[in-house]
Amino acid sequence: MKAVLQRVSEARVSIHNEEVASIKQGLLILIGIVANDTPDDIKWLSNKIVNCRIFPDDAQVMNNSILQNQGDIIVVSQFTLHANTKKGHRPSYIAAAKPEIAIPIYEAFIKQLESDLGKPVQTGAFGADMQVQLINDGPVTLIIDTEHK
Repeated sequence: MKAVLQRVSEARVSIHNEEVASIKQGLLILIGIVANDTPDDIKWLSNKIVNCRIFPDDAQVMNNSILQNQGDIIVVSQFTLHANTKKGHRPSYIAAAKPEIAIPIYEAFIKQLESDLGKPVQTGAFGADMQVQLINDGPVTLIIDTEHK
């Protein structure tokens, strides 16, 4: 699994001009799934995200996690995170898991994240053509890949 974490002051996701998710302070997470992702990857990544100290403390130093900050999360599936751009000019997405494999992993990741965060997580719709708007706070953007855990 590969996740792009973006610390946001606000974010929203729309599908066909209808808003399906909206948060103020928190994280917008783009998540890419490969076929060999495991339940251990799900647990590891969720734990890493909720405990990642990328929010400012009272001294404006990045010492707080989203748990301490009590922020919200939006998760958006994004198979293009696993694009291979090595050859030619058209990316290959062959590494990304097919929907029949990816959807159960995506849903399990969301459930784990909600459990670790202690509250509901908002989402886009898996495989939908979504419009994502955000104000990246900082900007702070991290890439976390379970392949490198």
